[in-house]
Amino acid sequence: MLYTRHMLALLYDVHGNLDALDAVLADARGQGADRWLLGGDYALFGAQPEATVERLRALTPAVWIRGNGERWTADPGAAPDNPVVPPAIAAARDALGDATVAELGALPADALHEGTRYVHGSPVSDVRSFLPRPADDEDELLAGVAEPRLVFGHTHLPFLRIAATGGIELVNPGSVGMPFDGDPRAAYALVHDDRRVEHRRVAYDHGAAAARLRERWPGEAWADTVARRVEQARMDV
Repeated sequence: MLYTRHMLALLYDVHGNLDALDAVLADARGQGADRWLLGGDYALFGAQPEATVERLRALTPAVWIRGNGERWTADPGAAPDNPVVPPAIAAARDALGDATVAELGALPADALHEGTRYVHGSPVSDVRSFLPRPADDEDELLAGVAEPRLVFGHTHLPFLRIAATGGIELVNPGSVGMPFDGDPRAAYALVHDDRRVEHRRVAYDHGAAAARLRERWPGEAWADTVARRVEQARMDV
C-alpha cells in the first residue's frame, strides 16, 4: 500500500535495461522519491532481464501491475508472431526462469491509489493505449473510467493532456528503458505531494546498453533490432 505525503515515482516500460533503470533510480531518489509505482514491461527485450527484476524487487513500498510483456512472456501463444517478439520471449523466459515468469504474469492489470487509476496500456487493453494527440477510439478506451487521472504507458511516449471525455487527465510517464520519441534519455515521472506530475529525463550511456544486447545474444536479429531502438529512441528501425 502507498501512503500520502510522499513523492511517488512512476516507472514504466523498463524492458530489461538495467543501465537506464539505475540512472532513473538515482535521479528519483535525489529528487526525494520514496514510493514507487511500477507500470509493467519490466524485463522483455532487455539485455539484463533477471537483474532488472531483482533491482525492482528491492524497491519498497511499491505497487506492481502487469504489462503486455509479462502477459506474453507467461503465455507466448498470446504474443504477436513477428521476427522480434517470439525469440525475445524465448530469451526472457530462459533468463528469468519459470517461477519468475509465472509471478510476473500473475500481477494485476491495474491499480487504484488516491483518485488515480494506473494501467499499462488502457483500462480495456494492455496493448491499446493513448497517444499525444487524441485518436478515434479514445472514448472507447475511457468508457467507465471515473477517476480524474489515468496513468498508463506502452507507447513509450511521455506526455500529459486532458481528455475531451470527462476532463480526465491522461499521463504517460514515458519509457525508462526504450523511449520512442527520438530522445534516448531514460524517461519517468514524479508525482509531488500537491499531485503535480513532473516528467523527467535522465541521460545514461544508451550506447553501452545497446551493446549489452548484442553481446548477450550475439548474432540474434531480434536483439540487434532492439539495440537500434535503444540507440535511436525510435520504434521504426
